[in-house]
Amino acid sequence: MTTGIAHHPARTYIAWLSAGMLLLAGLWFSHSTHAASCPELLRHEFNRLQTGQPEDLCRYRDKVVLVVNTASYCAYTDQYAGLERLYRDFKGRGLVVLGFPSNDFGAQEPGSNQAVARFCRLTYGVEFPMYEKSRVIGPRRNPLFEQLHRRTGEQPAWNFHKYLIDRDGQRVLSFGSAVPPDDPRLLREMQRMLDARKTVRRST
Repeated sequence: MTTGIAHHPARTYIAWLSAGMLLLAGLWFSHSTHAASCPELLRHEFNRLQTGQPEDLCRYRDKVVLVVNTASYCAYTDQYAGLERLYRDFKGRGLVVLGFPSNDFGAQEPGSNQAVARFCRLTYGVEFPMYEKSRVIGPRRNPLFEQLHRRTGEQPAWNFHKYLIDRDGQRVLSFGSAVPPDDPRLLREMQRMLDARKTVRRST
């Protein structure tokens, strides 16, 4: 005599289908919520310079973001030191510096991603996030720099151009290569953006 629950293929199929639909709905809701809370400017994924692993820039939402296109053999390369100081001094208040090595100007970043990572770490002790080499001008530029150009009307004319993005990803300021990281105007605007969230939080 056989005991136990009878096997009903149709019921089993319906149960699995329902579970799958619930899982997909949950994933869709999670993705939609994530996208809605992330500024459009940060909805990009780039590979980290040191590891080659993809990283979603939405992880930096709610932060003040300083985006810089960098190069290892440029008259402005010493700005790495100032950028790292900014990052270390203000990351606790919500600043993040994002570096994008590029060979677009004067072929001043010719090495591999590994060579660039090694140079930045050993020469300037860079710890702020950096990403694999990419184009920052022209039709094949990376999508973040395309958006930054569209928002500001300015694109890099050389290495170490800087874009300062507020916590909401709405206000973007552009600073040319000759503007060092400790420039008073850049620091003033950065401080305002860092302080803005504190004002909002106190008023709610």
